[in-house]
Amino acid sequence: MVPAPLLFVLSGVTQYLGAALAVGLFAQVAAPTVAWLRVAVAAVVLVGWRRPWRARWTRRDLVRATAFGVVLAGMNVSFYVAIDHLPLGTAVALEFAGPVAVAAVTGHGWRDRVGIAVAAVGVVLLAGVSLQQEGDTATGLVAIAVAAACWAAYIVLGRRVATATTGGVTGLSVAMTAGAVVFAPFLAGGAGPVVHDGRLALAVLGVAVLSSVIPYAIEQVVLRRVRPASFAVLLALLPATAALVGAVALHQVPHGLEVVGLLLVSAAIALTGAHQEQSDEAPPPA
Repeated sequence: MVPAPLLFVLSGVTQYLGAALAVGLFAQVAAPTVAWLRVAVAAVVLVGWRRPWRARWTRRDLVRATAFGVVLAGMNVSFYVAIDHLPLGTAVALEFAGPVAVAAVTGHGWRDRVGIAVAAVGVVLLAGVSLQQEGDTATGLVAIAVAAACWAAYIVLGRRVATATTGGVTGLSVAMTAGAVVFAPFLAGGAGPVVHDGRLALAVLGVAVLSSVIPYAIEQVVLRRVRPASFAVLLALLPATAALVGAVALHQVPHGLEVVGLLLVSAAIALTGAHQEQSDEAPPPA
């Protein structure tokens, strides 16, 4: 049996390899449209796999799944806008401000207070370094702040969806479908190049499978094997994983204060996560 931490790292690697692949598409398809396509394609794959129409859905379950899907899609769109302007590792670390804040607000004790303080220092360092770089990094910082807020809402809504009778991957399939439908009027129009280019279409499929389908399937296995606190500590591996993938796949090598910021955010995740006694939802399809 593959150890849970190794499965978790594999989930993170596939998730951020998908993000790196998505960055390569931004020159041909706008980042928000790539994000929408990822959600839409993943929804089709998950619906075909889980066949949610066979489950019994209450009106409350459908409303929760729809709200969760809109937040999930918004998180993906804003995250992709962010990684179009920021290094992948930096964006992932900054986005973790959302779940760290949720852990600090819902938790109690010195770990939570120290965790949010450490995270704040790390975020300030990462944001400061980003602003010193060339390009429109301000747009990236605003987008990742929106993504972090969406992630916080994702945690709250995701737990309710996951604990419903139709929860888990089945609930996720309906949520992603709802998110894709809601954002379609705004973003589907830019998908024309993908329809007419088989290579682009294949790349989008790869993004959806790598960043959504595989990680979610793995995370469901991990969540069943480890205690909630252990799972939360494993989240601390993700900023480093994203930085490693960014360095190898996109040549975005962190330096100096960026490394310090990444380490501080990872430490904050471990501190706040270790003190949580109730399970939150898995990482986002970032």
